[in-house]
Amino acid sequence: MGDSLITIVAIVLAAILMFVFPLMSMSDRTDDISQLTVQTATTEFVDNVRTTGRLTLDDYSAFEQRISATGNSYDIEMEVKVLDENPGKKTTQANSTKIGENVYYSMYTSQILDTLSSNDGTKKVLALKEGDMFSTSVKNTNTTLSQQLKNFFYTVAGNDTYTIAAQHGGYVTANGSGN
Repeated sequence: MGDSLITIVAIVLAAILMFVFPLMSMSDRTDDISQLTVQTATTEFVDNVRTTGRLTLDDYSAFEQRISATGNSYDIEMEVKVLDENPGKKTTQANSTKIGENVYYSMYTSQILDTLSSNDGTKKVLALKEGDMFSTSVKNTNTTLSQQLKNFFYTVAGNDTYTIAAQHGGYVTANGSGN
């Protein structure tokens, strides 16, 4: 009886070592690849908007398709901080400087998408100007296989956590209305 129990325990341990740990390792690598893909796509998307000063619905859709190709679903949050320059000027003999401070007002994802979408089929462009700020944040909304396995074995990750996330932002360096 004792030998049978040891044999059963050995078979169960061998099955775990041969199947579960390699599966966990592969699912972790898949998440790593997805993380790298999402980070790269987010950086390229934001840098493209920053250097051109323009955002179109086609650009956003291409970005969304590129990150969705990883097989996960994502929550994409964009923010544009539009520079509202104080038009007041103070003039001296050789120098003119602005009076007061520059103020930024923010547009968020839903406002940006409303600006880009049109009912008549025309392509709209969100034109930004030099000095505006654009940022994007991406988080996965589904539970990956790696998260499921970790939850089963370790109970480390909760339901509200995400494993794949990326964010990037910066100042717009070109005026988008001139193109």
